[in-house]
Amino acid sequence: MIGTTTAALGGAALGSLFASHALAAPLFALPTARRVRGGKLGKLQILQVGVGGTIAPADREELSKHPDVIFSGLCDVDSNALASVAQKHPEAFTCRDFREAFDKHADQFDAVVVCTPDHNHALVDMTALRANKHVYGQKPLVQQLSEVSAIEAAIEARPDLVTQTGNQRMGPSGRQYAAEILRAGLLGKAIEAHVWIDGPPDNGSEYFYYGGLKDPSPPPANLDWPLWLGAALDAPYREGLGAVRWRSSFDYGTGQLGDWCTHLLDILYFAYDLPSPTSVLADTHFASDFYHALHVRSTLAYAVSGPKFKSNRFPVYYADKGQAPSRAALGLPPGQFPTIGTLVVCEGGVLYAQASGDPEVWIDGKAVDFKTLPGLQTMHDRNHWHSWVDRILGKPAAFVQTPFSVSARIDEAGLLAAKAARFPGKELLWDKAALAFTNHEEATKTIVRREYRKGFELPVFG
Repeated sequence: MIGTTTAALGGAALGSLFASHALAAPLFALPTARRVRGGKLGKLQILQVGVGGTIAPADREELSKHPDVIFSGLCDVDSNALASVAQKHPEAFTCRDFREAFDKHADQFDAVVVCTPDHNHALVDMTALRANKHVYGQKPLVQQLSEVSAIEAAIEARPDLVTQTGNQRMGPSGRQYAAEILRAGLLGKAIEAHVWIDGPPDNGSEYFYYGGLKDPSPPPANLDWPLWLGAALDAPYREGLGAVRWRSSFDYGTGQLGDWCTHLLDILYFAYDLPSPTSVLADTHFASDFYHALHVRSTLAYAVSGPKFKSNRFPVYYADKGQAPSRAALGLPPGQFPTIGTLVVCEGGVLYAQASGDPEVWIDGKAVDFKTLPGLQTMHDRNHWHSWVDRILGKPAAFVQTPFSVSARIDEAGLLAAKAARFPGKELLWDKAALAFTNHEEATKTIVRREYRKGFELPVFG
C-alpha cells in the first residue's frame, strides 16, 4: 500500500533536450535507460491510469502505433470508459483503483501512462516511480507547489527511470527551432518574455467551466467518486465536475494558466535553464472560492546570471484571455498577435512562437526568415510518444523532449502565476527551498500545499 507524505527536496541533473546530432551543446542530460526485459510478446508493457477523458485516448492511440508497445493494464474510476477501452485490449488486466494495479499486477507492466485529473497527477506519477516504473505523465505534472519539490525528490531517487511529460507540441520542429534560436543567443541577450493564452469565455465552456457550481447530487453508478477524489479531501459530487469541468476548480485543476504552462513556458526553460522564480505579482478582477481566477496578468521575476541575459533580472509576463503585449511598444510593425503565444524580447531582435508552427522573428522591427539566422542548426520533427518508448528500450539516438526534471520547474512557474491571483496586487516573494512566501504567511498557508486524504498520501522515497 502507498506510504506517507514526503517533503524532501531535490532536483534532477540537467543535460540534452534534443538528439545529439541536432545540438552542438546538449541541454538536458537524460538517464541511462534501463532496458526492459521482454514482457508479454516481447514488448514494452504499459499500464494506463485514466483511459477516458480528452487526452488519454490520443496518448493510447499514438503509443499503440509503436511496434514494441502493448497495453497490458487499464485503470479508470469510470466503469463505462474502462469497459469500452478493455474491448480493444482484451489481454489487459483492468481495475478501478490504481493502487490495486501496483499491489496485485506490478509484474505485468514496465511503464505507466498517467492521464488522471490534475489533482492526482503527482500521486500516481510518484507511485509509479516508487515501484521502479518508467512514467509518461500528462501535464501539468503537479497541482500543488509543494509537489514540485516532492516529484523532484522522486526522480532524483530513481535516476535510471525514463520520464516524459505530455508536451506533444514540442514534437514538430517549429517550437524546437524557437528554443534553439534563443539557446544559441542568435538574437542576443534576453531582456523579457511575454506569454499569453486565450479564453476561456467568462461563463466558461465544457473544458474550462466558470458557470457556477451545480448542487450536490449522487454520482452516476458508473463513477467511483471516492476514487475520483483520490488525493483530494472528501467533497460531494456535482454534475459535470468529474468529466472535464474540474480544470477550472481550485481543488482539482490548475486553471487556464496552469493547464497551458507546459506548452507555452517550455521554450524559456529549454533555452535558458531558468531557476525557480523569486517572486510573483498577479492582477485579476475575478475572485471565487471554488474556481481559479480569470482575467489574470501575472509577472514572474527570475534572478539570473550569465551571458544569455541583459541584466540579472528576467521578467516573464504570463496572462490569460489573450492579453498580448503591444506591438508598437515592442517596435514591431502594425498587426495583431494570435490569441496564444510565447514572445521573447532580446537585444538583437524579437521572437514569437505560437503553440504550434514555425516561429516569427523581427530584427530592427523588420520580419526576417528565421532559417536565415547565421549559425542556426537544423531541427527535425519527432514523434513525441515514440521517443519515450525508444529511450526506455535503450535505442542510442532516442531522447525525451520534456522529462519530469524540466516540466516540474515549468509547472512551478505556471502554478505561481495561477495561484497568486488569490492575492491580487500583492507581490509574493517565493522561497522554494522553504516552500513559503517569505512576506505573506496567509499565502503560504493557502496556496502552497494540500492536505491529502488518508490512503492517498504521496509515497516516501528513501
